[in-house]
Amino acid sequence: MFMLNSSIGRKFIQAISGAFLILFLLLHATINFFSVIDSFTGKFGIAAADEKLFSAGDGLFKLGCDFMSTPVISIMVPILALGFVIHIGYGIWLTIINMKARGGYKRYEVASKAKVDSWSSKNMLVLGIVILGCIALHLQDFWAHMQLPEMFGIGVYENNPYLLLSFTFGRWWLLILYLLWFIVLFLHLTHGFWSMFQTVGWDGKIWFKRIKVIGVIVAAIICLMFAATAINAFIQAPNFV
Repeated sequence: MFMLNSSIGRKFIQAISGAFLILFLLLHATINFFSVIDSFTGKFGIAAADEKLFSAGDGLFKLGCDFMSTPVISIMVPILALGFVIHIGYGIWLTIINMKARGGYKRYEVASKAKVDSWSSKNMLVLGIVILGCIALHLQDFWAHMQLPEMFGIGVYENNPYLLLSFTFGRWWLLILYLLWFIVLFLHLTHGFWSMFQTVGWDGKIWFKRIKVIGVIVAAIICLMFAATAINAFIQAPNFV
């Protein structure tokens, strides 16, 4: 098949799967950031302090979590997992192919208009592996306590996401680990964003520079919302953990 056997086809699949994951990260970061807004309105404390108040509450974060539990989103979970597998698998495959074609990892260079001599462009595989490891940690901290018990009846179900946030990020060492992850994610996204548009042909001299700026902005918004969520939960944790 053309999509599997050609370099352009493989890069196109990688670009499409990357675009899908960026949209998911933007949605996920926005819903998580609702917990920060709830802290300013006082609803974080109300919802986390009492299970009955949580069940009857209308905090933005609770509403966001309820939305993520709807049947439509539940159906999207396997599709999302497939998107991750495709993106990660193709990323590793493309890197290995490029390394073999250019004589090794140190000689991984591509002629483009995007200053590929930047550190992140040379180390996308390393960044991807770090992100993959942190995703495994994230699934253990959150998905294993919410979606996994709810969907498959495996493990102990935590109904209150406010308490789960406080418990997870209340540990300072885990907070630092997550913040480092967000930095790595930022580096990966900034390179991946412009690379995605370059793959589909949007690499004109004028618009390419704009796309790179937009990529930095989008990556910064996503990672800053994640970081704000984690730091806010750490601040709130002493009251509920």
